[in-house]
Amino acid sequence: MPLKTHKYTNGIVTVIWKPDTCIHSTICWKNLREVFNPSERPWINMLGADTERIINQVSKCPSGALSYEMDVPAVNIDDDDLIVAEQASITSVEVMPNGPLIIDTGCIVKFADGREEIKKGKTALCRCGASANKPYCDGSHRKNGFAG
Repeated sequence: MPLKTHKYTNGIVTVIWKPDTCIHSTICWKNLREVFNPSERPWINMLGADTERIINQVSKCPSGALSYEMDVPAVNIDDDDLIVAEQASITSVEVMPNGPLIIDTGCIVKFADGREEIKKGKTALCRCGASANKPYCDGSHRKNGFAG
């Protein structure tokens, strides 16, 4: 008989819990109560912390009862290299003369209010400060004479 599993997602990462494997070390909920709270139902709140903190905490589970899968699809870095977003270790950022920063791979943009947005392909980030669509470039640097 297969082990019972429960899945919880925030749209970027899915946490998988196998209760029959859990040794109740309490590491998960003592160190990230905003996400793992055994007195709540469901006991895992994927909106309680950002994706990086959740992954870091799940990685500390000594029994493997908690694991995760990335929901973000593979990102094509170049024709020969396909990587999963979590495995990307080097990201190329191009500084355009008198223009935006260009990120040439998929990325996750984390906003100050906690929202996260997945961007695929190229992303242009404003450097001039005049964009009406911050943090993204809208071409305002051409009109305001930005140099840099």
